[in-house]
Amino acid sequence: MATENSTADHLRAALDGPWRDVREQARRQLCDDRLFGDPHLDYRAARARTLEQMRLVAELGYAEKGFRLENGGTGDPGGAVTGLEMLAYADLSLWVKSGVQWGLFGGAVENLGTERHSDVVKRLLPLDLLGCFAMTESGHGSDVANLETTATYDPATREFVVHSPTASARKDYIGGAAEHARMAAVFAQLITQGENQGVHCFLVPIRDEQGRDLPGVTTSDCGLKGGLPGVDNGRILFDRVRIPRENLLNRYADVEPDGTYSSSIDTPGRRFFTTLGTLVRGRISVGGAAAAGARVALSIALRYAERRRQFADPDSGEETLLLDYRSHQRRLLPHVARAFALSFAQNDLVRRMHTVQTGQDLDPGAQRALEKRAAGLKAAQTRHATRAIQECRECCGGAGYLTENRLVTLKADTDVFTTFEGDNVVLTQLVAKELLTAYSDEVRDLDALGWVRFAATMGRDVVRQGTGVRQLIQRLRDRSDEGVDDGDLARRSVQLQLFADREDYLVRTAAHRLRARAGETGPFEAFNNAQDHILTAGEAHIDRLVLEAFIEGIAEIDDPDARELADTVCDLFVFSSIEQHQAWYIMHRFMSVERAKAVRRGVNELVDRLRPHATTLVDALGVPRDMLHAAMLDDASVHQGE
Repeated sequence: MATENSTADHLRAALDGPWRDVREQARRQLCDDRLFGDPHLDYRAARARTLEQMRLVAELGYAEKGFRLENGGTGDPGGAVTGLEMLAYADLSLWVKSGVQWGLFGGAVENLGTERHSDVVKRLLPLDLLGCFAMTESGHGSDVANLETTATYDPATREFVVHSPTASARKDYIGGAAEHARMAAVFAQLITQGENQGVHCFLVPIRDEQGRDLPGVTTSDCGLKGGLPGVDNGRILFDRVRIPRENLLNRYADVEPDGTYSSSIDTPGRRFFTTLGTLVRGRISVGGAAAAGARVALSIALRYAERRRQFADPDSGEETLLLDYRSHQRRLLPHVARAFALSFAQNDLVRRMHTVQTGQDLDPGAQRALEKRAAGLKAAQTRHATRAIQECRECCGGAGYLTENRLVTLKADTDVFTTFEGDNVVLTQLVAKELLTAYSDEVRDLDALGWVRFAATMGRDVVRQGTGVRQLIQRLRDRSDEGVDDGDLARRSVQLQLFADREDYLVRTAAHRLRARAGETGPFEAFNNAQDHILTAGEAHIDRLVLEAFIEGIAEIDDPDARELADTVCDLFVFSSIEQHQAWYIMHRFMSVERAKAVRRGVNELVDRLRPHATTLVDALGVPRDMLHAAMLDDASVHQGE
């Protein structure tokens, strides 16, 4: 029989994923007071401290993993994402600042540039050159294709002229632009020989070594934000700034000295999406860091709930531990279950990214699939962080509101994650559009007999919806007294089928709704009319992918006790997810009222079953006790009665 500690070790190893050695090394290296934020600093002092912290991180070797050997890196993108994610345990300002320098700016130069830009990579790695990533504009955030900044080629001087033609073309919210960055990776419309060739990326120096704006460049400070005080977000305006022709990052397109444009990618649309696709690592990293922040919050709140007592038990007279209350278990443990699920999903995503970016997976569809999965998981993880951290804050009462206990800082710092590197609603819509396109292709390829069968299937669904046959069958199968282990919902195949049924039904009905509406109106109105439906389909798809990753992750756990506990956590993830959507399942007759009641009872039974293992689950989340930095965990008043 394994001990709780060894069970936690096995679970933590599974959650750590393919780069567990990187995580273990980071736990040792990053448990350093110099790397944690100081909430008492004003934002200018916080920025200076974060820059000094980056210099410490630069010596640890995590950044080099993300770059190719020829540029001074070690060629391990999966290790880079994993190692830098661990910075989120210490300070999210440090993580964001590092991500801007080595992930966004560095990633743009290496992945969109060529050998002529390798010197820039070699300078940015050790922080000899500080950069920023200037994509977002005041007028266009998510709509990158319609950015207004222009880069017009002048063959007489062999230079590009970078210009902000309108006030809304101002680069906005750019991390590093307010103080520290000396160069910007600027996304702008490339114009040559009178033709607009679409959005490309250019290296534009913005400050001299003394920190003064260069001629034609005007930077300004975004000032105080809702969080991330150590990140110097700023704005940039360009007034006909001239840069050498070679400053175009030219991996996919180039301009000859005479102004002739050429590209290895034949269509502007494909060229645009290929350019953005190479930057997918940033989106993957944002989701991972948000989930890491949630793990910190859950670790704090659960450790507090294991020791804090409140209200006396009338039978014993002893005050009761917070985590012994059913309501407290229900508030926190489902978030722990989702944290487990998302950890497995992130591990799978990083593994996929690594195989694509190291050339191990050359399937042309792999990059597109990676982008869709990254978009969906980023949305899921950042929403999870927002909800879980808020619940943790409330579960710790007034103590949770004190800055010294870190939860409000985590809440403030992760808030923006839902909208940067892609707004969550836009990303979910992107996922759904991919699903609808695939569905449309599948239907389009059907022969006449296939259409008949397809129509019959849809008809049968309509009949079931109309007559309640499915609901009646399910009601006959359900027993009002069955527990988690008795009903068919105990079977993974049934759980996965419920998730898949929801996704499939939503995609098919969204497609039919679009088709029916398109016959009466234009494409935009048809899509806008069904947008709520489409977004729900995207969310259902993401839920199914996360469950699949959880199931696959459990299968790789060798220790029987750890695997059994992970199975129970997976059940809680499933039951709590279904409970969250139970109105939909009942309305669409995938679930009877009796079964919905069984799901609610199942959640209660599962949190009760997991209660004795709460400390094991917290240890498995992998945030070292010394990295929590929550004063209330050492407060004598929390330990009274022990």
